[in-house]
Amino acid sequence: MGVTLDLSRAPAQPLAPSLTNLTGLSRAELALALVEADVVRPEKAKMRASQLWRWMHHYGVTDFAQMTDVAKETRAALAEKFSLTRPEVVERQVSKDGTRKWLIRMAPGIEVETVYIPDVGRAGALCVSSQVGCTLNCTFCHTGTQALVRNLTAAEIVAQVQVARDDLGEWPSPKEDRRLSNIVFMGMGEPLYNLDHVASAIDIIADNEGIAISRRRITVSTSGVVPQLEALGTKTQAMLAISLHATNDELREKLVPLNRKYPLQELMAAIRAYPGLSNARRVTFEYVMLKGVNDSPAEAKALVQLLRGIPAKINLIPFNPWPGTEYECSDWKTIEAFAAILNRAGYASPIRTPRGRDILAACGQLKSESEKLRASARRKIAETDPGEAA
Repeated sequence: MGVTLDLSRAPAQPLAPSLTNLTGLSRAELALALVEADVVRPEKAKMRASQLWRWMHHYGVTDFAQMTDVAKETRAALAEKFSLTRPEVVERQVSKDGTRKWLIRMAPGIEVETVYIPDVGRAGALCVSSQVGCTLNCTFCHTGTQALVRNLTAAEIVAQVQVARDDLGEWPSPKEDRRLSNIVFMGMGEPLYNLDHVASAIDIIADNEGIAISRRRITVSTSGVVPQLEALGTKTQAMLAISLHATNDELREKLVPLNRKYPLQELMAAIRAYPGLSNARRVTFEYVMLKGVNDSPAEAKALVQLLRGIPAKINLIPFNPWPGTEYECSDWKTIEAFAAILNRAGYASPIRTPRGRDILAACGQLKSESEKLRASARRKIAETDPGEAA
């Protein structure tokens, strides 16, 4: 199959409930926490917070003892009151194409999947989740079949980046030759239903003295929560992606039920008003190619008309199958013909190469392992009764 499985768990680091994990706090929150815990005096809080920030987010340390420019007694006090612990990596999978997927347990019953895709963007992109589960029920999306458990906190979103960089060996934050150069909020959940935590996480990820990934290399994908689009642009200055998939309300309501609440006319008007929209900051429209559903030449021409006047790029996504789906992927000739119509109209329309399909890490395939049988369990079943694992 070409799949590498590493089911080893991270070293256990049990925490007392009273310990606050500092790695998801903003600079201001960090300074306040240090003062309230009587670790530093108020006049020293900003300076000390900057020191800790660099150790956490530039060097990626998980132990206060490694902070060599902080006095020993202060390090001891920090260790008594706070934590830098990562969440537990329950399962790690590596695809034959180099894609990596981690199942990360944030808390009991709170698990998300995070995917690193090499050779995307400048070097490689990390697809992060913003919720455990999803409420949107898009019919072509595996994640949409999992009920929403809860929003992720800013700390839990940032932790996904930290886990990936731990695994990629990318501390301290490199200025050149990064393996992880882009962040895409295209994992589990609808980011605009968790905008405050998403915006806070982006502030941490983009900070130049820490993880230092430019806001222009951070993309937030939404199915079209119209009332939050302006706030997304204002709060985050992130690049915008729209999960579109249809050119008329009737079909989009079947594929993306949110369209019943925010139909295409409202969505397109909000996109045209997105803060910072320009030829240098184009909107990415995601369009999954479904055989016999939305892939005709007529629909390609309708897509051109729908997007007229919007600085845009259109990602054509071959449908990634998952167990139980009723949809099929359009054949390659049909996808190329669709792309040719868009190209002739002046739109860049790359066909996204499916990545990580063999480990269910491709677009639309993510789903928390708490909602499905583990790969390890499936293998055990297959060993005893191959028919049961099919």
